Amino acid sequence: MSTPLRWGILGTGGIAEMFVTDLRATGIDIAAVGSRSQASADVFGARFDIAARHPSYEALVADPDVDAIYVATPHPMHAENALLAIAAGKHVLIEKPFTLNADEAAQVREAARNAGVVVLEAMWTRFLPAMVRIREIIAAGTLGEVRTLIADHDQLLPSDPQHRINNPELGGGALLDLGVYPVSFAVDLFGAPTSVTAKGDKTATGVDRQVALILEHDGGAISVLHTALDTQGANTATIVGTEARIEIDSVWYTQTSFTVYAGTSGEVLERYEEDVVSRGMQYQAWELERVVRDGRGESDLLPVDESVAVMAVLDEARRQVGVVYPGE
Repeated sequence: MSTPLRWGILGTGGIAEMFVTDLRATGIDIAAVGSRSQASADVFGARFDIAARHPSYEALVADPDVDAIYVATPHPMHAENALLAIAAGKHVLIEKPFTLNADEAAQVREAARNAGVVVLEAMWTRFLPAMVRIREIIAAGTLGEVRTLIADHDQLLPSDPQHRINNPELGGGALLDLGVYPVSFAVDLFGAPTSVTAKGDKTATGVDRQVALILEHDGGAISVLHTALDTQGANTATIVGTEARIEIDSVWYTQTSFTVYAGTSGEVLERYEEDVVSRGMQYQAWELERVVRDGRGESDLLPVDESVAVMAVLDEARRQVGVVYPGE
């Protein structure tokens, strides 16, 4: 495919609004939106000047003028919605977390491979220019042997028990909403962990309130991660190697700045600062379009196997903390 993809937006919540805002700011083609009601689709479509407005997800994925679907529904619906789009022959960008658990993630992976369509997790951090530069620095050997990742994602979010972050029916908890970022970063740097140790506690509604994780990886690398939904953290990250380290400024998972320091002298080897248009969620859309255009089948920056591996880490962390969702 040499022409840009025509996007359909499945879901009309806050994350869909952020995604579409970035796509509109960068000229990406949005062909349609689908919701569970015509009224919701009409309101969203009018706000973002989207011509086709469908009253159901089934109607959206059946639209012949849509090539790719962005799934922006709550976590427990990700697998169902992605499978619906895949069955209709659409490429799919699935909002993080990829699914509710690793079993669902594997089902989506196999369905996409069998259908010959591209499926990609919308872990937008992976595709930002800052992260591209960090990978280049590591690949060049500047850090020496990379030994450690230290990263947190802690936010002060609403305490309302019915809010989705606190609601087990909607896959609530810090891990799936926030912890997925540092876990995905760890898997990106070091691969899937060989062991997971998690300690945490739960809210009154039974979801994880805060979790500390230690991930051990092949070769002896260790990731030290923390996530919480009711305390505001620094939200910084540090990658430590035998020769140098990278300190990523707050908020580390956005398009932010970072500094590379020599390990012994503390000399600044590089200071990175680069702005992007809008928030930066357009890069994940461009990545899916690139994969489709190049006929690769899957992204090399975020293979589907890594998305499944991330869900497996989150599953094990939830098991150790004692969080089980309805139906599991």
